[in-house]
Amino acid sequence: MTGKKLRLFSLAWPLFVEQALRISIGTVDTLMVGYVSDDAVAALGVANQVLILALIFFNFVGIGASVVVTHHLGASDRAGADRIARAALGVNTWMGLGASLLVASLCPLILGLMHLPPGLFPYAVPFLTLMGGTLFLEAQSMAMAAVLRAHGHTREVMLITAAQNVINVAGNCLLLFGLLGLPKLGVFGIAISGVFARVASLVMMRAMLQRHAGVRPLLRDYLTFPAGEVRRILRIGLPAAGENVSYWLAFMVSTTFVARMGEESLAAAAYSLQIMTWVIVFADSIGLGTEIMIGHLIGEGELQTAYDELLRSLRLAFFIAIGSSLLMAVLAVPIAGAFSNNPIIASMIVSVLRMGVVLEPGRVFNIVVINALRATGDARFPLFAGICSMWGVWLPLGWVLGLELGWGLPGIWAAMCADEWLRGVFMYRRWKLRRWQQHAVASRGHVMGPTSV
Repeated sequence: MTGKKLRLFSLAWPLFVEQALRISIGTVDTLMVGYVSDDAVAALGVANQVLILALIFFNFVGIGASVVVTHHLGASDRAGADRIARAALGVNTWMGLGASLLVASLCPLILGLMHLPPGLFPYAVPFLTLMGGTLFLEAQSMAMAAVLRAHGHTREVMLITAAQNVINVAGNCLLLFGLLGLPKLGVFGIAISGVFARVASLVMMRAMLQRHAGVRPLLRDYLTFPAGEVRRILRIGLPAAGENVSYWLAFMVSTTFVARMGEESLAAAAYSLQIMTWVIVFADSIGLGTEIMIGHLIGEGELQTAYDELLRSLRLAFFIAIGSSLLMAVLAVPIAGAFSNNPIIASMIVSVLRMGVVLEPGRVFNIVVINALRATGDARFPLFAGICSMWGVWLPLGWVLGLELGWGLPGIWAAMCADEWLRGVFMYRRWKLRRWQQHAVASRGHVMGPTSV
């Protein structure tokens, strides 16, 4: 499948549905746990940040593999694409095993470093131990999904995610509330159903990978690591991981700021994050679809077409972000009431949702343009710009506004707005000045050989 045959809509709508389904897993978990208590929601929110950080580490292999696979496919080099896919699967599997052992064995220490209030440990520790101990399942699935998307099979990944969602919700109903005579396990039941859903997803993903991408994982794929392929994956993936890890570490530090404000602020932040992801999902799907298209175009050598494609995608994502965040702001009061009947928590949620009108359009520039820059091979600039802005603007400003000046949760979000817009301007300028083209030429040269450069 070449870049000329790929269209943004055909790629983006399954990605949107897939992302929405993944978000709905977290949202449904949050709503269901809300029936237990707001304390349980706050504990789950902090524990999930640890899991998200681990998934970001796994995703850097997926990002690198996806970009390099699209370059090979754009150049009609199927054998090269398969070698990259197998290398990505082996690397992610071992990374997943390492992360599983680390999180499961150090769970209480990690939660303590995040300043989780002691009273919330009984909720968070069992959940994080089980979900963290099975992260290797998610790591394998993420590598397979990245390869399928690079081949243009976004709908297949969407269907698997839908099935995983159904299994997760059904398991939650049975184990959280003790239906059909099963034990009522509370938050730990959420973890058990999540693990069952992960196993099912991995089995389905493996079957789809073999059927639609022609890649059948073999034992040697898990035991050998071809240096050339791994280096090319890491050349894109490591900077991508650094930027994503920097973001989530900054977010986790900002969460410690929120924890100092009290358990109500912590619960409000957890609810708000789940709600706002429904706005972010539009930009995510457009960004991922654009990344796949531009990767194929780079492999074909169509640099001007890639340049124009990003600008079209960015305009679309920007207007969607404005519309969706405005809608969220208008409906903020009933949405907040659906998540919590605590008036203090609900009030904080409303304030944060309305600030999304400023935050989300700025975030769009980062999501869409950074994906495009990575697809060209220009992965280091987003990392360096992100580190400077997140740690030089977001966190210091969040501390001052949120804690020193007493703005609370809205102060943290105001600092996030400043960071997103500053980085967004840097990313847009980078694309407009075409500083990425030298990286695109070099990336294509790795696929075609020295004579093509």
